[in-house]
Amino acid sequence: MLKDIKIKNIDIRLLRKILSKKGFLLSKKSIVKKNSSLQNLYKISLFSLFIISFFYLLPPSAKYISETFKPSLEIENSSNQKLTQVLEGKNIDDIINDEKNNFTDQDLVYQELYGEVTEEDSLETGVRLKASVLYQLFEDTNYKLSDVRINKIAKPVEIGKLPYELKQIQNTKKRKELFIQIVLPLILEENNKILLDRKKLFAILNKNNNSNSDNEWLKKKFKQYGVANKDLPTLKRRMDIIPPSMAIAQAAKETGWGTSRFALEGNALFGQWTYTDKGIKPAAAEAGTTHKVMMFNVLKSSVRAYTRNLNTHKSYRKMRYIRAIQRDNFGKLNSLELVNHLDQYAETGKKYIIVLKQIIEQNKLVDFDDVKILPNSEAVKNLI
Repeated sequence: MLKDIKIKNIDIRLLRKILSKKGFLLSKKSIVKKNSSLQNLYKISLFSLFIISFFYLLPPSAKYISETFKPSLEIENSSNQKLTQVLEGKNIDDIINDEKNNFTDQDLVYQELYGEVTEEDSLETGVRLKASVLYQLFEDTNYKLSDVRINKIAKPVEIGKLPYELKQIQNTKKRKELFIQIVLPLILEENNKILLDRKKLFAILNKNNNSNSDNEWLKKKFKQYGVANKDLPTLKRRMDIIPPSMAIAQAAKETGWGTSRFALEGNALFGQWTYTDKGIKPAAAEAGTTHKVMMFNVLKSSVRAYTRNLNTHKSYRKMRYIRAIQRDNFGKLNSLELVNHLDQYAETGKKYIIVLKQIIEQNKLVDFDDVKILPNSEAVKNLI
């Protein structure tokens, strides 16, 4: 027992030594208490940060998981089945009835079918070059139809308007060649756009599930091709090219090889009718008729409207079925067979078909059906 110790004068260090020898356990209580408080503060801060982060990230995480793991809307692909029925000999006229619910009257839904065409056309101005300038341009670029027929390669020369001098070219052969040189690249360019779309369509059809972007793209194409009930076999048949020989023959017939008023004033190569304000009234139109011939700012818009017409209008339904059979059986299209189903394109009916065949055969236009145009993009290069 400690006696006679004056605490107020004792050395703290000495007191610690004495207490330690007696077996007392000493600790720095204030320091321990301070460290304990700091640890608790860290724990509370970390826990609070975790709670805040959890509730902050919960909504976007839930949305991401939902979009990633939920099954995409599947689009049934029955095109192969229906096309097989055709190839197995089922009556074409019976199968054509499948598309009756998908017909599109271009006069009733003009904006849906041609809205994209007219919108793009409104942004174009186009320059009208003289025939002499065009001859020089084609010579400078070494663009000759004789070479195209042999090499099967066309130059990507885009001409916006036909030259007025076409009417004045007395040599029929030269006039026809100049017309083909102008029109052929425009047709090939439009066909390439269709082929790119067709390639993407088949890529989507080969998927088990479709992404949201795939479904949005399909929705857009259903609208462009006038497929009302989202029927994929119908879209597949409509989304295909027009053989260049057939397109050139129709352009030549409708414009008199580029000399008609509709072609020179309205850049209309195919004489399509419209009931809108933007058109040229035919001089020989019967009294009481309200139709006009569609007019455009540039020639390429006329080509696009033409392909959209043949690929959507009910009058050419049978042509599209025959084209699908040709595509699957032979891998290439036969224009001389396809023109047999264009009798409703003109009022002359069967006589119109005879004239088209004569134009194709006499001018050897089939030579251009397997011509490719020099690519102006990597995507187009893959088509060659």
